[in-house]
Amino acid sequence: MANQRPIGVFDSGVGGLTVVRALGERLPGEELIYLGDTARVPYGSKSAETVARYSRMSTRFLLERDVKMIVIACNTASAYALEELKAAVAVPVLGAVEPGARAAVAATRSGKIGVIGTLGTVRSGAYPRAIAEAAKAAGRAPVQVTAHPCPLLVPLAEEGWTDGAVAEAVARRYLDELAAAAPELDVLLLGCTHYPLLRGVLERVARERFGHEVKLVDSAEAMAHATFALLALHDLARMSEPVRCALRCYVTDDARIEEVGARFFGRPLGPVERVDL
Repeated sequence: MANQRPIGVFDSGVGGLTVVRALGERLPGEELIYLGDTARVPYGSKSAETVARYSRMSTRFLLERDVKMIVIACNTASAYALEELKAAVAVPVLGAVEPGARAAVAATRSGKIGVIGTLGTVRSGAYPRAIAEAAKAAGRAPVQVTAHPCPLLVPLAEEGWTDGAVAEAVARRYLDELAAAAPELDVLLLGCTHYPLLRGVLERVARERFGHEVKLVDSAEAMAHATFALLALHDLARMSEPVRCALRCYVTDDARIEEVGARFFGRPLGPVERVDL
């Protein structure tokens, strides 16, 4: 049956495991297949054409494993490849940008939102466009969006340096720049799947630098809720008793995957298979 098939998730590396973790919590009865393109990470510094090509290859890999839905757990790939993939494949495709944008619009009271992400995600302009569309759909006045690239947060998350003096110094440098550009923002959207690991330090530093409470929006949590809704819309929810979600994990390079992957997934990954795309 179609609804018994797995959900396919791909990312440029291991950061998308934060999305897999959120999916497992929201959809405990589903089987998940994760592909991390770890041999070619990061996508955030690559051209739009290259990211789109890699995204097509990852999608083909997942479709060959008979998935019922594709979740793009990479903000850069979502920005550059989502519409192409939606048009090209027969299963539902969900990106990272729109769910986070909707959640940020729902959370803001001042109408001023900050977005942090990779250089590629920020350059794409995907979040300001998606937030503008979400505000219009919600019947709200136009929302002011200020996006700022924070590339050093990715290696900090992967090294496990998610708190302490180094993490605080990097977060303070980036959020100082964001506060200078948009001092009144009240929502900070984490536009990279690595950033939830630094949530604690980002909340602390944001409160300090902005001088008021800033709500952080985690796009991984928003994606899990959007996946639930999309499965229901297409009558694809798995018909089984809720259990701890089953995960099959593939990577294109297995260097440090057990150590780093467990950090993002929140528990050991189990068997991981290395594949070529």
